[in-house]
Amino acid sequence: MAQTVGVSQSTVSRELKRNSGQRGYRHKQAHQRAVERRYTACKATKMTGKLMTLVEQKLAIKWSPEQISGWLLKTQQFRLSHECICLHIWADKRRGGLLYKHLRRQGKRYYPRRDGKTNRGQIKNRVSIEDRPIIVERKARIGDWEIDTVIGKGHSGVLVTLVERVTQFTLSARVANKSAGAVTEATIKLLTPYRQALHTITADNGKEFSYHERMTKALDAEVYFAHPNCSWERGLNENTNGLLRQYWPKSTDFKQVPPAEIKAVVKQLNHRPRKTLGFETPAKLMQDYLAAKAA
Repeated sequence: MAQTVGVSQSTVSRELKRNSGQRGYRHKQAHQRAVERRYTACKATKMTGKLMTLVEQKLAIKWSPEQISGWLLKTQQFRLSHECICLHIWADKRRGGLLYKHLRRQGKRYYPRRDGKTNRGQIKNRVSIEDRPIIVERKARIGDWEIDTVIGKGHSGVLVTLVERVTQFTLSARVANKSAGAVTEATIKLLTPYRQALHTITADNGKEFSYHERMTKALDAEVYFAHPNCSWERGLNENTNGLLRQYWPKSTDFKQVPPAEIKAVVKQLNHRPRKTLGFETPAKLMQDYLAAKAA
């Protein structure tokens, strides 16, 4: 059939599957169904001036095109593909505009790090991620966090970042240096208000997490360590650090960033809709969970 008509076999199979009725395939019935589908199909949305302004407002607060598209559909019942938003961004760039500067990667190519042995010393009494409960990997509960640090230019100032694996809720604070004492103190302070949503913490093998036993005692939460050079084992935290770099590139001196600014940026992240959450926000999911625990 495909050879006779001059199309691929999959085209014939798809046509029969979509348009066959109880009495088999009939061309008049098939044509009528095709006309009905064309009539009810979603129409392309044009980027009107009002819509363009709304899209650019969300880009300005670092929302991705996909997040904007999902948010428009979920809250405004307005269908605009993320490809259409990307086309608008690149057209703006060709005109000399700066909308692309709000994107996370700004069109830059990613170069993966080379594999190699870690030159870090061993952390005393560290517990491997291999011993972490399987429920953490499955993301079957709220309360499992990933932790990391973001370093400022010339090691001037450090951000401690924590992300909850299910809700993607983020916490962050600035510390003066990368010492284990400073990082541990900041971590305990950040997580104490969320002890109802705390079971485990997963870290990399940085020496700043050497006081993990102090964290466990203060927060009643076990600390686990990923394998060396396996950043994907804490992928959500790595991704979140990339989001923070949109606001503070590697040239940033964190000692010059006021705590109020850090708080405002983290609030923006937590109120940003996420595709993996069905375009809900981390803040709402965490708030709902803590309210349910308190009830």
